[in-house]
Amino acid sequence: MTEMTLVKTIILKAAPQKVFTYLTKASLLEKWFHEGREDFVGGKAYALMSKEHPGEKLCWGEVLEMEAPNRLVYTFTHTMLAGHETRVTFDLEPCAGGTKLTLTHEGLGDGPADALNMLSSHDTGWDEHMARLREVVEA
Repeated sequence: MTEMTLVKTIILKAAPQKVFTYLTKASLLEKWFHEGREDFVGGKAYALMSKEHPGEKLCWGEVLEMEAPNRLVYTFTHTMLAGHETRVTFDLEPCAGGTKLTLTHEGLGDGPADALNMLSSHDTGWDEHMARLREVVEA
């Protein structure tokens, strides 16, 4: 077992409450990440849907912590992870009139797939998603 954790930090020109809304509301998630079936709710399961295959789940898990507007933690898996659950944490801190957003994605090296490829794939994916989040939240 190899423990691998991704940590990414970005500064956003938006208040933490606005950023938090983009992390948890289905109608806003699809603008930067994936389409949600419904808003994230603490203690409840969630599913994000595929754009390429309508009606098919792409990512899913359970919301473990939801402390608006400071913290969101959920389990995260998808078909490439073969059901192996990882953990995604978003920490939001006020910063110079905006938000410092830190993403931590843990457990990628524990799954059934090639750990280096899985880590590299998620590293690239999160970079793309975070760039889109910056675009939409600052618009």
